[in-house]
Amino acid sequence: MQRGQDRKRLRLSLIVATLVVGLDQLSKLWIRDNLVPGESLPEIGFVRLTYVANTGSVFGLFANQTFLLIVIAIVSLTSILLLLRYLSSASALTNVSLGLILGGAVGKLIDRLHFRYVIDFVDIRLWGGLHWPAFNVADAAIVVGILTLAYSLYRSGVFRKVYEHKRGIEG
Repeated sequence: MQRGQDRKRLRLSLIVATLVVGLDQLSKLWIRDNLVPGESLPEIGFVRLTYVANTGSVFGLFANQTFLLIVIAIVSLTSILLLLRYLSSASALTNVSLGLILGGAVGKLIDRLHFRYVIDFVDIRLWGGLHWPAFNVADAAIVVGILTLAYSLYRSGVFRKVYEHKRGIEG
């Protein structure tokens, strides 16, 4: 019975990851087909679509370090796949969150391998000219996945168990 449950949870993660990759790549295809790098569509409220060719990581860190970012992505993907393989007691929420992170990482890796940069396009302008760096579906999936994973782990009592274990060792 446990093996069947494990397969269902793994399947859930892979379905979520596949949906994220599909949405990410389709949205970037639309941007590439309708805009040139640097071009924007008119704002709708505080959001506009702007084609940004991001050669770096989050907030543009490690710009033009494509090889390093590809290696980091591959290590991250391997780690996530190992977690999925060996977290047999993980909840459905944990598996969904890992699927979101996995799909986002794959979406970014596809861009880096194909273009040597990541296509960002969601451009948020806040009050007083404050500007949030452009991002994409993969970025949003990774952030939501990390926050959901933290919540899932908190809900499962993992943090409490670690704290109690540490107190037992120190005490």
